Amino acid sequence: MSMTIAEVSEKFKLSQDTLRYYERIGLIPPVNRTKNGIRSYTEEDCKWVDFVKCMRQGAGLPVEMLIEYVGLVQQGDDTLQTRKNLLIEQRNRLADKIEEMTSTLTRLDGKIVGYEQTILQKEKTLKTPVE
Repeated sequence: MSMTIAEVSEKFKLSQDTLRYYERIGLIPPVNRTKNGIRSYTEEDCKWVDFVKCMRQGAGLPVEMLIEYVGLVQQGDDTLQTRKNLLIEQRNRLADKIEEMTSTLTRLDGKIVGYEQTILQKEKTLKTPVE
């Protein structure tokens, strides 16, 4: 099964320009082409697109790290440990970022509750009949 760039673009909600860019800079391995030069995405190519989309959009991993990772994959099994270490490092950075964001979210929630209480107090004060 193969897919055109238009089909892959639609499937992953990425523009065709983005897919070309990912390939050009090495974020995904080179995609095979038909005799007419049209990209023909295999299931494996689609897995790469999905992986890169997840790592970039979902986790915010740096482009440079992903390019390095793809290059290591292309070098073969001699790079397994290096790839694992690279992913562990990125996972730890992401976990730290999530912890920081969770702390910020908790702080914002507290501020919002404070404002809600202040607003309720003001409303009660305004509703109290004046004698």
